[in-house]
Amino acid sequence: RCIPYRYKRNSDGTLSTDLEVLVISSQKCQKMMFPKGGWELDESKEQAALRESIEEAGVIGKVECELGKWDFMSKRYGTFYEGYMFPLLVKEELTLWPEQNVRQRRWMSVKEARDVCQHWWMKEALDILVERLTSLQQ
Repeated sequence: RCIPYRYKRNSDGTLSTDLEVLVISSQKCQKMMFPKGGWELDESKEQAALRESIEEAGVIGKVECELGKWDFMSKRYGTFYEGYMFPLLVKEELTLWPEQNVRQRRWMSVKEARDVCQHWWMKEALDILVERLTSLQQ
């Protein structure tokens, strides 16, 4: 599970300090969220985060240090899951990706993403990411 992010470009092509995050629609409905999914036994959590980002959102980048771990209830299965969230600094956006026909992806501001994201724990992870990146800039 990860939060794909990038910095907006200024009109002259230079990078600004304005953060954008990528959200995707759920396969089942139009609810927006960050890429998430399980990890296979033969991969690390970081490898799983990168794989899910490619499959669900069509982006490749650098998986950074874990934002934290959240326990949440799956509505579909009625069981608790552990969700680990990682930031993904996006380096490349693919024009073709595995789930492009079943998902929409949208870059948006942190505020917009906070408003549309359905999961409380994803919002918390986003807040931690913003805090981390803000303190790095200072």
